[in-house]
Amino acid sequence: MKSAIARADSFVLSQIQRERLAYIDYKVFFSGELRRADLESRFGIAPAAATRDLTCYRRLAPSNLVYDSSAKIYTIGDRFIPISPFVVDRALAWLRQGYGDGLALNLGRQIPTAGVDLLAPPPIETLGTVARAIHRGLALRVRYLSLSSGSSVRDIVPLALIDNGLRWHMRAYDRKNSRFGDFVINRISNAKAATIPMAEEETLAQDEQWNHQIELELVPHPELPHPKAIEADYGMSGGALRVVTRAAVAGYALGRWNVDCSPKHSLDSNRHHLWLRNPQVLDNVESAVLAPGFSDKAKS
Repeated sequence: MKSAIARADSFVLSQIQRERLAYIDYKVFFSGELRRADLESRFGIAPAAATRDLTCYRRLAPSNLVYDSSAKIYTIGDRFIPISPFVVDRALAWLRQGYGDGLALNLGRQIPTAGVDLLAPPPIETLGTVARAIHRGLALRVRYLSLSSGSSVRDIVPLALIDNGLRWHMRAYDRKNSRFGDFVINRISNAKAATIPMAEEETLAQDEQWNHQIELELVPHPELPHPKAIEADYGMSGGALRVVTRAAVAGYALGRWNVDCSPKHSLDSNRHHLWLRNPQVLDNVESAVLAPGFSDKAKS
């Protein structure tokens, strides 16, 4: 996606003004709408200051906002170009944690750090379309590339975003199969608004796997010679760590944490430092098929 950064650089803007304009970019692109009050509450500024920011923004990017005078709200324009280029990692962090405070630590000396990045972040255009559909409660018609059935056109109702540590999914109602499920965002293309609006049975409130929470009892793998090291790693109390999670994401979490979910802790302890002490909690959990070592047959 291109940006209007050259136009922004032609204006003399303070850092806090740039911060507020960036907020408008993100808010409009990912939710599809903005109110003047959003700026006032987010930055603690007066209505007059918020109005000046919106005027400045519209001068820099006249095609980005469409004003609905009856609702007193700005909506996203058809030819949206952000003031500054979007960074996918920051956009995902904003969607998960809210728009950052923009407060620099100003350390005299930076502390070296390293992390493991996503191999393929989701396309920002698709992410924006999905996020706006979730915010507005809209259905989408998409082309989806499935591992089992290949490419097909589907009508889906996006409901939530899921980070499984390797890639981003969306939780959605699949009208083709009349069920809730997960869709990898990178496999979506040609996403457009569907003509049939969301029905009551397609809402997140009706998704049993999403709303059902389970408690996982994680303990050091019984085959490890020094379990105290693992207890220290995870700050365990009484030799166990209890984690509450949604059934819909339990399999992702257990896979990301490399938890041995076999009933008799039969997986390699050198790779799986944790064992799920209560595997029966995964009964009727659809995502359990993703949990290392889990199988219904082994538990029976």
